[in-house]
Amino acid sequence: MTTTIHPGSVVDPAARLGRDVRIGPFCSVGPDVVLGDGVELKSHVAIAGRTTVGAGTRIFPFASLGHEPQDLKFKGEASRLEIGAHCTIREGVTMNPGTEGGGLLTKVGDHCTFLAYSHVAHDCIVGNHVVFSNNVMLAGHCRVGDFVIIGGGAGVHQFVRIGHHAFVGAMSGIANDVIPYGMAVGESRQAQLSGLNIIGLKRRGFNLDQVHDLRRAYRLLFAPEGTLKERVEDVAAEFDAHPLIHEVLDFIREGGDRSICTPREVRTGEQAG
Repeated sequence: MTTTIHPGSVVDPAARLGRDVRIGPFCSVGPDVVLGDGVELKSHVAIAGRTTVGAGTRIFPFASLGHEPQDLKFKGEASRLEIGAHCTIREGVTMNPGTEGGGLLTKVGDHCTFLAYSHVAHDCIVGNHVVFSNNVMLAGHCRVGDFVIIGGGAGVHQFVRIGHHAFVGAMSGIANDVIPYGMAVGESRQAQLSGLNIIGLKRRGFNLDQVHDLRRAYRLLFAPEGTLKERVEDVAAEFDAHPLIHEVLDFIREGGDRSICTPREVRTGEQAG
């Protein structure tokens, strides 16, 4: 198969296209765009700016990728959008490049699925095997780990971190960081942890001992006694050689611009440091 471009599309001659790229009708591809091998633009897709799309990614009608970010501080700096391989980007999805204030890069990993009208804002870093359901809104400067699933209509506040294998319920408002393997549910920016993402852990092959240990660590981390910093150190001592639990502890210790999302009975403003 060779690269094919529908005569109704406008592809700048300077754009770099890999092998077997298929561009359907009424698409627009700018001069600084790079499309990897086997990329498919169904129709009515607009790709601009310094945007790279990885091999095998499929993009559906009315997606808008790489146009200038929705940030009033943006002054035309040379920022980038990088989209990984074998992603599915459905109808009306928008992704913006980075800004000077966030490292000039928005990056999406491999094997991700973005359902209709979801949004990835400037300077976000999204991991691999991530699923955004319809109308998910990711604000600027967010970090989303591998295998995260975000339910339909959820909104994520700028600078929030969501750890690997976490799950965010539909219509949730996420204003604070979600730990790896956690499940967060709630409305109007009041989402709270409601346990671990047990279904996701089982689907991805974590064994019963690993799930049991994560559950015990979770209960200890969010017990009512002491501060979060104290509980982190207690859990670290008890599980000194458990990589999954130390992934959670490192996430909390690392900190960020937002507080840690906690269960309802724990004070939501607690920080580890």
